[in-house]
Amino acid sequence: MVSIEREVGGSVYNFIELVGTSPLGWEEAIEKIVHTASKKLTNVRIAEVMEMDMRLTEGGVMEYRARVRLSFKHEVEPETL
Repeated sequence: MVSIEREVGGSVYNFIELVGTSPLGWEEAIEKIVHTASKKLTNVRIAEVMEMDMRLTEGGVMEYRARVRLSFKHEVEPETL
């Protein structure tokens, strides 16, 4: 997992990259990432799809994979800055 913090317009945002998988398609893989991350993170703002690929078998597609960069806003008290 890659994590980057930036200050934007007086706010602090963190960026992480996650990989989701699904046997059904990329959309479900992406939805799994957002749903799972939202259970632990608050203020998730943006989901940017970075890469999509597939694991293959001799019979075709075995699994769809998506790499997504999420950003979420930190709630920072003004006196701590």
